[in-house]
Amino acid sequence: MKRSPREIVLNILNEINEKEAYSNISISRNISNDINYLDEAFIRETVYGTIENKLYIDWIINKYSKVKNNKIAPIIKDILRLGIYQIVFMDRIPDSAAVNESVKLAKKYGHKGSIGFVNAILRNISKNKNNIILPEKDIEPIEYISVKYSHPQWMVKKWLEDYGMDFTESLCIANNERPMLNIRVNTLKISNKELMDKLINKGFNVSEGKYAKDCIIIDNPIRITETEEFKSGLFQIQDESSMLVAQILSPKPGDLVLDVCSAPGGKTTHMAQIMENKGLIISRDVHEHKLGLIKENVERLDIRIAQIEKFDALQIDESLIGKVDCCLVDAPCSGLGLIRRKPDIKWHKYEVDLSQISKLQYDILTNSSKYLKKGGTLVYSTCTIQREENIYLIEKFLENNKGFKLSNFENLVNDEVLKKEAQKGYIELYPNVHKTDGFFISRMIKI
Repeated sequence: MKRSPREIVLNILNEINEKEAYSNISISRNISNDINYLDEAFIRETVYGTIENKLYIDWIINKYSKVKNNKIAPIIKDILRLGIYQIVFMDRIPDSAAVNESVKLAKKYGHKGSIGFVNAILRNISKNKNNIILPEKDIEPIEYISVKYSHPQWMVKKWLEDYGMDFTESLCIANNERPMLNIRVNTLKISNKELMDKLINKGFNVSEGKYAKDCIIIDNPIRITETEEFKSGLFQIQDESSMLVAQILSPKPGDLVLDVCSAPGGKTTHMAQIMENKGLIISRDVHEHKLGLIKENVERLDIRIAQIEKFDALQIDESLIGKVDCCLVDAPCSGLGLIRRKPDIKWHKYEVDLSQISKLQYDILTNSSKYLKKGGTLVYSTCTIQREENIYLIEKFLENNKGFKLSNFENLVNDEVLKKEAQKGYIELYPNVHKTDGFFISRMIKI
């Protein structure tokens, strides 16, 4: 029997919340080709919206349920979360429809008692949705931000310490906004204008990126990967902040380049583009299954200078020491700059992870620095906004490695504000400031 869109959403939510599945992978796995555009849009919106606002929704459940949150069966809790998201956040869905459809799901996945439980709670919330009381902002700022914008308290506390109240609140708001899809033009095959014209003719709404030279922004991207333009390698899906990494490394045609943590290959293929398919990029990853992703993108984009290898960046490759012109360390990180694209990150990351991962990053950076020639360029980047993984780590590296210095790269970025930042040798990008993913990019030279 064919599943309704809400049942598909429920199954996805359950996979994310109970099995720690990645939201984007779970959505792709559960959406079949015979689902129409409107249903697919509904599924994506409700999955991401419910996950983004999970802590706030659970706060509401606690206020209106006599059964404690941890005593509610997981599948019933996800039915409630889905129903509450529609009632509180989706104006175009009548409350009665949200309640009735949730009750239908409870009939299928629960027992007799849970049907009445779901019905009563959702009807009560529907009547009182404009009177939900939050923690006092002035008295309990951490709990207030945590609940209102659905971010874990440890994360909010850290950002308040680093960035202050106003910035943290605006960051959390931005993390819950739906980002536009960014694509990188494969200039080996087509110009920006030619690709924009092609996509406009297919009904896509497009605009130029603000920061990266090869960026196009799409605001209605459903099934864009099914287009001939994607299949024939005219573009790569990649956030604008991520595109800046290769742009800032700026390898030249003929260079020997090492990409030590390459998967899924977005930056390798962009570097090849900048190098005009001349030279050699050694593209490495420690995970065998991820090498296939690099290979797939390399072949689709017609990249001819990438040498894909399995290699652990924590090991030293003696054969490359002192030989590389450019080295990219796009380090494994907490990923907290990607929350607006992958909201499940909020619930799958823990404070203890950060100290462990910063040691890993430092060790990879230290090893990678050994491969550079004198005058060679070393770029370290992450898709996080945690200073322990970013500027504090770079400062520690430079303190312990006097043969490297930060390098001004204002000539490699277009935006005037970024130009000023780039004079320091690094830039920090934030969803609430730049409307990009959160990113850190530093450029160093071996002296």
